[in-house]
Amino acid sequence: MQVITTSNELQKFAKALRKQPFIAVDTEFMREKTYWPILCLIQAAGGDEEAIIDPLADGLDLSPFLDVLNDNKVVKVFHAARQDLEIFYKLLGEVPGPLFDTQIAAMACGFGDQIGYEPLMRSLLKAKIDKGSRFTDWSRRPLTEAQLSYALSDVTHLRDAFPILKNSLEKRERMHWVEEEMDALNDGDLYHVKPENAWKRLKLKGVRPKEMGAVLKLAEWREHEAQTKDIPRSRILKDESIYELARLQPKDAKGLGRARSIPSGFERSRSGGAILNAIEEGLNLPKDQVPKVDKPEREKVSADVLELLKVLLKRQCEAYHVAPKLIASSADLEAIVRNDKADVPALTGWRREIFGEPALRLKNGEIALKLKGASVELIEV
Repeated sequence: MQVITTSNELQKFAKALRKQPFIAVDTEFMREKTYWPILCLIQAAGGDEEAIIDPLADGLDLSPFLDVLNDNKVVKVFHAARQDLEIFYKLLGEVPGPLFDTQIAAMACGFGDQIGYEPLMRSLLKAKIDKGSRFTDWSRRPLTEAQLSYALSDVTHLRDAFPILKNSLEKRERMHWVEEEMDALNDGDLYHVKPENAWKRLKLKGVRPKEMGAVLKLAEWREHEAQTKDIPRSRILKDESIYELARLQPKDAKGLGRARSIPSGFERSRSGGAILNAIEEGLNLPKDQVPKVDKPEREKVSADVLELLKVLLKRQCEAYHVAPKLIASSADLEAIVRNDKADVPALTGWRREIFGEPALRLKNGEIALKLKGASVELIEV
């Protein structure tokens, strides 16, 4: 087992990886006490090359490996790539590519919604994975043999699984399905929250329009503080505190001290003053700069039509061996019930062909569902 701790070793390994058509990549990281994930290990495998890279090794320059990630001739294979891509986006300033996410590919091949790494490897490779090291402290050195073996197996199995999934997709002519999903992963906004957009992460149900400006500015201040200090958002200010302060709208330290979610004495701190400033700034925002809170949809959804679409979705997903979650969510189905031109993924691209078009035809009485034995068939009306 090769554990790379020097720049010379990494340069040689990276040179070998660049000769491969694809590489499997995984990371181990910690972020319980930080805003940004602490990268503890990088695992990579391609062809006959495989190794663990130790980013915490003194003097190790990651540039040669990052150059491989940026090489568009080498496909980078991940499983459930979002968190790994967040780490590399911060290091590179862009999303590495081209990408292949085996979780998304597995959903397109009928392995169920968001299938985990271990059950997928068991299904594809009959691999037995020892999960004992999964939740260990990856930042402590030295790492045990068990930790290293577990970490490396993540990419060696992934390397073997990729051709199987790729062949399955090609036989079913579904590679373009996965490619569409990979294009969506190239959006940098998925991996870095701009403070001015932090309010979008909050649940705004119950927030009144006159409170929205304060919510926006409190969320922006909290995000900036969390990023600057590199600590979790909740240690700066909890979501519940944002809602309460936006509702109370205190004007001074005394008013801030009355908030139940604010610890005693906090109102006199520097952060207390910053919170008051954020609230004031939010309340003074021009109306055209305050996001509108979407009101709950008042139009009643036809329960009968919704149930028919659910049956159709299940039927189509079983017929095409694809995970339902990859096609449409419950909210998407409700949107289709309300509007034939709803802005949902299920009515675009390959999803429209598989489900969207039949859903609209069913809704509009052009086709019907017929029970034949234990199966559901589509019939023309």
